[in-house]
Amino acid sequence: MGVISGLIDRVKEKESNVKNEVLSGLTVALALVPEAVAFSLIAGVSPLIGLYSAFFIGIITALLGGRPGMISGATGAIAVVVVSLVATHGVEYLFAAVVVMGLIQILVGVLKLGKFIRMVPHSVMFGFVNGLAIVIFMAQLTHFKNTSVNGAESWLTGVPMVVMVGFVILTMAIIYLLPKITKAIPAPLTAILVVSAIIIAFGIETKTVGDIASIKGGLPKFHLPKVPLSFETLKIVFPYSLIMAMVGLIESLLTLTVIDEMTETRGRGNKESVAQGLANLVCGFFSGMGGCAMIGQSIINVSSGARKKLSTIVAPVTLLMFILFGSSLIERVPMAALVGVMFMVSVGTFEWASLKMFRNMPLSDVIVMLTVALVTVFFHNLAVAVFIGIIISALVFAWQHATNIHARPSIDKDGNKVYEVDGPLFFASVSAFNDRFDVKNDPEIVIIDFMKSRVLDHSAIEALNKLTEKYASDGKKVLLRHLSSDSRELLDNASAIIEVNYLEDPKYKVASNKLA
Repeated sequence: MGVISGLIDRVKEKESNVKNEVLSGLTVALALVPEAVAFSLIAGVSPLIGLYSAFFIGIITALLGGRPGMISGATGAIAVVVVSLVATHGVEYLFAAVVVMGLIQILVGVLKLGKFIRMVPHSVMFGFVNGLAIVIFMAQLTHFKNTSVNGAESWLTGVPMVVMVGFVILTMAIIYLLPKITKAIPAPLTAILVVSAIIIAFGIETKTVGDIASIKGGLPKFHLPKVPLSFETLKIVFPYSLIMAMVGLIESLLTLTVIDEMTETRGRGNKESVAQGLANLVCGFFSGMGGCAMIGQSIINVSSGARKKLSTIVAPVTLLMFILFGSSLIERVPMAALVGVMFMVSVGTFEWASLKMFRNMPLSDVIVMLTVALVTVFFHNLAVAVFIGIIISALVFAWQHATNIHARPSIDKDGNKVYEVDGPLFFASVSAFNDRFDVKNDPEIVIIDFMKSRVLDHSAIEALNKLTEKYASDGKKVLLRHLSSDSRELLDNASAIIEVNYLEDPKYKVASNKLA
């Protein structure tokens, strides 16, 4: 598939071991803190809500999920969906919406609908990862700004900007160069530790995690959402829950596909869907804001050497330890180090090879890729972006096949006219199909051979009905032969006017749910 192909060789070189798993998990935990806090602020809730969400979603999907090495937690994709719900109805309705979101995702997994992620075209995947890479990059720019008391933002200037940019560049340089020297310790973690040590040792003033919000807190407590148990409440939360569930599953299953390619293994989409649902269900009962898989953190984890579930368990557990015991230390970590890590994630996530493929790709694929990327960047709605990409791809596919149907005429030994149809007969190809027949000049018996074709929908049935009626009005008879069993089933309602030959029907196989 080619997604994140530049990282695959590096990933192959890393052997999974306990040291890599633990260090990778620690690196991810450090990077989770500012993101969880930032997503909480976007949603309009307390930072601890985002941190607790990251813990519950992370630990449950780590234990029960279908993709070892994939990190889940509170995400911006979910945060932007719930902003209006929190503003309009309050945080308790958010908790209720997260519970319903979890139930929807469990249902999707139980019904084995996760397999449909395989229907996402490569051009949509390219647009998805490229759009997310840009979103990850742009999300870091806020750390180069000051926020006044009244909420107005302005860019850093002078020495603060120079310090911020300088240490971001140093972080990125360490991450890029260290693997060329040694792979004994994950480069992102080394970069965070080195930059933090320099800034703390020399007392350099710059933004830290503590400047965003305090992360100190206690153990999360069970909490039933304080909302009326009524149909009115469901009417309020269900639209948000449905969007959150779809956004969460799409991002999770696409991230799963990316990690599959990086590790050259296969995750289990339906199992992951159930795990995501259970995680969000529990999260809603512990005052959480919901979440899903995180492509940036997952790439950090895998590229740092993680392959098993241990790293994905270490990350949320370490995050909880930060909240309970290590908040004073974590709050001193400079944002420059974490921004540098995320910038490198953005660079690694972007599919640079897709830019070189513009000249060789069909124009329709280029349009799909750009559309998905732009919708992702400007609207931050991954579900809408992916759906738009799939719809455009489906329309292009239908148009191409609409013009790819042929009916080759011949005369058999009995003097009957035989039309050998080649290509699918469905709503888009009906017009081209009708143009292939010469009703006035054909003999009394016309045979339409579907050995290389299939009747796919009601439009195709209607086209055959009308064609039969045209021949009948001229005193001629139409026979259909070599129809597949599913095509015959569709034509049962037309049996009164169509005589069908069922001999030598082709057999078809369908995809199995096995391993899905």
